[in-house]
Amino acid sequence: MSHSYLTALLYLLPLILALILYYRRHHKRDTHYRARLAETVKSGIPEPLSLHPVIDTNKCIGSSACVKACPEHALGIVRGKAVLIQSDHCIGHGACAAACPVEAIQLVFGSEKRGIDIPQVKPTFETNVSGIFIAGELGGMGLIRKGVDQGQRAIATILKNKSKGSELDVVIVGAGPAGISASLAAKEAGLRFVTVEQEDSLGGAIYQYPRRKVAMTAPMTLPIVGKFNKFEISKEELLAFWNKIIQQTNITINFSERMDSLKKIGSIFVVKTPKAEYRTVNVLLAIGRRGTPRKLGVPGEEQPKVVYRLIDPEQYRGLHVLVVGGGDSAAEAALAIAEERGTTVSVSSRGDDILTRPKEKNRMRLKEFATQGKLKIFLNASVKQIGKDTVTLEQEGKSYSVKNDAVIVCAGGTLPIPMLKEIGVMVDTYYGTAVAK
Repeated sequence: MSHSYLTALLYLLPLILALILYYRRHHKRDTHYRARLAETVKSGIPEPLSLHPVIDTNKCIGSSACVKACPEHALGIVRGKAVLIQSDHCIGHGACAAACPVEAIQLVFGSEKRGIDIPQVKPTFETNVSGIFIAGELGGMGLIRKGVDQGQRAIATILKNKSKGSELDVVIVGAGPAGISASLAAKEAGLRFVTVEQEDSLGGAIYQYPRRKVAMTAPMTLPIVGKFNKFEISKEELLAFWNKIIQQTNITINFSERMDSLKKIGSIFVVKTPKAEYRTVNVLLAIGRRGTPRKLGVPGEEQPKVVYRLIDPEQYRGLHVLVVGGGDSAAEAALAIAEERGTTVSVSSRGDDILTRPKEKNRMRLKEFATQGKLKIFLNASVKQIGKDTVTLEQEGKSYSVKNDAVIVCAGGTLPIPMLKEIGVMVDTYYGTAVAK
């Protein structure tokens, strides 16, 4: 009998040891993800308005496939179920939903409390207004491969409604994945077109990402170029690839040219930019949901020293810099610049947002830097005028003249939704609405 017990124990010991190790590993992982989730909740970071995952906990088996598939580390496993633990990291590529073995993840627009406006489009990507097309992120789909597909499909429809006069066949607004694909398709089809892009480089939202990884959930096929067989590629590699094909195909993109207005005159659309006016029978809006940078609307804002995003903190070394805004982008820009030697940094926030809205880590660093004298924070302040060497701030009824060499405005962006509504494009508001597969 004792021999039988000993034999059973010898067989059970490895199993018991394996179970102990399994429990310890999963307990450690659970503790880690709980801590990250708690930090997100404490920071008050809301769900992203763009495409993001919602997990059905009744279906989820906690396989971690979605966690491993997300290059932004936005998901985690808590109590054996997948959870969106860092919503501000999510960029809506959808790799998590594709990786889930039990289809427990839905990709949705907006949330129950915060809606997202998305224009109505037909399967051809034409809106209810004939001649106005929307492809890519503005239509709610931020996936690169989807944008590429939508851009060329929209051009296939536009090809049937070519200009019969001197007007352009199409004006393509935006040079992200959808805009690049549409430009290639338009050239391949021999259309008369112009592509305008408000940034100084192509890439759309990808151009703005500081992250190194961008998920490609499936290969994509580009007009003229053919199939692009990569499932995951860095931002830098992707931008280099797009620049290469634009050069090889001799496509002209008018950079640093934003669309200021879009009007319909009879059967013709007039697209106005700061540099030109284009008459066209079709317009394809292939712009992102970041929109056009929101301006301050103050004298002196047109100066070259005023920009709307931070590219390289080092370029501001030794200068007097003002950062305007109250969110994470403003906080991170101010902190990055303040680390450069000899730089004087001021932050202007309309309320006390800069000390309440950003993530806790950014808030703590801002307070630390302010205490150390690395930067100065103006709460309840607004910019009244931007001079050549100074900026005038108004704070609680008092005016301050601050020495200044550069201004970085981090006040978000504005989408052309009101402009679209004005010409009759129908727009729906989504509150946590699932994407059709």
